[in-house]
Amino acid sequence: MRSFDEIFAIAAERKGGADALEALMPQPKSAAEIAATPDDRILSAMTRGIFQAGFSWKVIDAKWPGFEEAFEGFVPVRWKFMSDDDLDSLVSDKRIVRNGPKILTVRENATFLCDLEDEYGSAAKCIADWPMDDFIGLLDMLKKRGSRLGGNTGQYFLRFIGKDGWVLGRDGVAALIREGVVDKTPTGKGAMKAVQAAYSQWAEESGRPFAHISRTLAASIDAAPAL
Repeated sequence: MRSFDEIFAIAAERKGGADALEALMPQPKSAAEIAATPDDRILSAMTRGIFQAGFSWKVIDAKWPGFEEAFEGFVPVRWKFMSDDDLDSLVSDKRIVRNGPKILTVRENATFLCDLEDEYGSAAKCIADWPMDDFIGLLDMLKKRGSRLGGNTGQYFLRFIGKDGWVLGRDGVAALIREGVVDKTPTGKGAMKAVQAAYSQWAEESGRPFAHISRTLAASIDAAPAL
């Protein structure tokens, strides 16, 4: 496994220099900033990630004001009690993408967020305070307790709200395979622990957030898309 500085040099060469690469870096929010995020914005970001999965992001982005209207601002305590009449209305609402199973995740994730509020004071505080040396634990919690928040959907959701972390896109995974961290797309516990260990080592070496490491790994692969 190369050092972070070696991987950064490869990525910088491919992106036109160190300054060009630095300009691509995501800027995670502080724990205090995330903790101050209202839980309706957490539910909104979760829902946006779920609807973007397997669909055109541009379409979802264009429709998002309609989603906000249809879901009345995504207040969790409102949608925890989504009724059958609510569901019937939403699946015929042209302001949104009318996918019944994905619409139902709003109710399921609203319940999840209300539970986190009871346990931690707010879902945002839970996420903000989650330690980076157990980022895989946060991803696992989202997958097990949330609805359709496993895999890249959960990773993108965290990126959307500013939580530091990785996104295991195609090129990021290719870089991890090249570095000998994993031998295929990581899904099992052992592979995810290996990813956590590698990221933690690179973070300790460089002093950089996981989001910078994720972007650098992806950029070190030819024709890497921004993550």
